[in-house]
Amino acid sequence: MNKYILISVLIMAVFTYIPRMLPLTFFRKEIKSTFIRSLLFYVPYAVLSALTFPSIFYATGNIYSAIGGCLVGIYYAYLDKGLIFVASMAMLTSLVIGIISLGIG
Repeated sequence: MNKYILISVLIMAVFTYIPRMLPLTFFRKEIKSTFIRSLLFYVPYAVLSALTFPSIFYATGNIYSAIGGCLVGIYYAYLDKGLIFVASMAMLTSLVIGIISLGIG
């Protein structure tokens, strides 16, 4: 194994461990601020959304099917449908729009 790869992995391990370790060492008391608690509650959802939302538009290779699937997914998620149902409807919509756009174009 190349020593530079091993050094890179060790550096990445340290820099991913630090953000996990620092809160445990500095915040020993319970956080009582409702603002900070609500902020920390929504951070995982915001980060996940920020990471996945842009890739939705490049997943299909057809921007129209991607937008259609995204809009249907948002609609059913807004109606509080289950994750499997939302994902299935978004994929089905994207598939149908993709097939239709192949026939038209």
